Amino acid sequence: MNVLKVSRLTIAVFVLPCVLLYVSIVFVPILVSIYSGLLDWNGIGQATFIGLGNFKTLFFDDPIFWPSVRRTFMFALFSMAEIPLALLVAILLRRYFRKPNLFLSIYFMPVILSVVIIGQLWKTIYNPASLGGMLNQVLMLVGLESWTRPWLTDPSIAMYALYMVALWQYLGYHTLIQFTGISNIPTEIYEAARMDGAEGFKSDIYITFPMIIPIFKISIVLAFIGSLQAFDMIMVMTAGGPAHATDVISTHMYNMSFLSMKYGYGSAIAAILVLMCLIVTVLINAVFNKLEKRYS
Repeated sequence: MNVLKVSRLTIAVFVLPCVLLYVSIVFVPILVSIYSGLLDWNGIGQATFIGLGNFKTLFFDDPIFWPSVRRTFMFALFSMAEIPLALLVAILLRRYFRKPNLFLSIYFMPVILSVVIIGQLWKTIYNPASLGGMLNQVLMLVGLESWTRPWLTDPSIAMYALYMVALWQYLGYHTLIQFTGISNIPTEIYEAARMDGAEGFKSDIYITFPMIIPIFKISIVLAFIGSLQAFDMIMVMTAGGPAHATDVISTHMYNMSFLSMKYGYGSAIAAILVLMCLIVTVLINAVFNKLEKRYS
């Protein structure tokens, strides 16, 4: 009994500093942000408590907020749509390549590049042909002049151009996660399934996917939450323009907080973003818990 008490006390002593650090850098800023969202404050001068006034303005009087929410969730859906593709690439690498590490490294390379480098690279690719834009030049070279577009300055397609950059950047990231999960499946299971007539993609349906559902869930959560917080690439490439056509929640929060000097209003947007991340994470976990029970 004394040994158990000493062990618990020892665990508490070693864990407590980490818990305090985590609470101080995660939960305390969230609470401060929520409180700041209740203030009419420019971040420097005197703050005035206005209760839910910022949230009321945000929901009912802000013409930018709801379109930015829609674009944010579209960004998230596009990001999740690449995960089945990443799983397919991981399966093909695992099955048909003896030394897949080279290809994994190539696919992963965009992930380790600076977002500024990626943004400037794709801005150059998306430039008009007259400015050396590679995409438009290739379209003209193959006789598709009618398909050329001002990709980042046309409000109707600018956001879709950003979606494609995000898909390109993070495909290798999710491929590596899925490949790691597949590599941990014992080969004996596939050999037993082969004896029962399950080969190729049939074995992937009945063995691979059910056994990597927890890994698949990790990719989904990371993709969705990361997309809700998308900021740096958009700021580098379009800064939310043209005419707010590529504004998402995080860029709108930045513009309100630091450009319009409405720090309290920006904090209210941040609080809503945190709440969205929490709700989405809970929903995704609930869905995948049901899947795990179904295939267990």
